[in-house]
Amino acid sequence: MATGRRKANRAKKEETNWQERVIQIRRVSKVVKGGKKLSFRAIVVVGNERGQVGVGVGKASDVIGAVKKGVADGKKHLIDIPITKSNSIPHPIDGIGGGAKVMMRPAAPGTGVIAGGAVRTVLELAGVRNVLAKQLGSNNPLNNARAAVNALSTLRTFAEVAEDRGIAIEKLYI
Repeated sequence: MATGRRKANRAKKEETNWQERVIQIRRVSKVVKGGKKLSFRAIVVVGNERGQVGVGVGKASDVIGAVKKGVADGKKHLIDIPITKSNSIPHPIDGIGGGAKVMMRPAAPGTGVIAGGAVRTVLELAGVRNVLAKQLGSNNPLNNARAAVNALSTLRTFAEVAEDRGIAIEKLYI
């Protein structure tokens, strides 16, 4: 009986099909009584390319441990985003994370992901295929990734807006 349950759990994990990408690995040090203690910080983006994405940070004394912790942290901070039929975002949006600001605009099919650095990674793992994005302010990868997640988390579909206003979708454009 236990083996059947294990197989079911394993099948569930494979179905989710999470992808992980390391944005940055940085060696950090802490000054302690005996000298300097070295450790590693990993910034990881986790996504399933079907509208779920998260950014995580992990710190450990070795790189592999830091990446594992970053993946676990990213899975804890997952967000769901609405994606249009053209694999784009529903409307233009801005996001802020620390000193970084990110602008995102929907794009026509075939445009691709036009974005730089951490924002590109976040958008690709979220499943967005056609988008224009620009990083403004800071070029810190962690702040840019968090700004991108902030922008994506505030996206709303036209149906959600119509429901909030209590009108039909057709009347939104009038």
